[in-house]
Amino acid sequence: MADDLDDAIQQNAEGPAEARGDSGSVRQHSLKDQIEADRYLAAKRAARAKRLGLRLSKLVPPGSD
Repeated sequence: MADDLDDAIQQNAEGPAEARGDSGSVRQHSLKDQIEADRYLAAKRAARAKRLGLRLSKLVPPGSD
């Protein structure tokens, strides 16, 4: 799913923002909106992950007692 979204953002960035023809016109979401949507979905996936996102450890050098 993430690869599909990454590919779609890349294709949209390479293509025109708006196209007009005899059958009508087509407009894409702005690149900024697509990047924000990608960040939102990545944050949503990270929140669902079962592992910890941040691990805190206390380092004690030897001989500091």
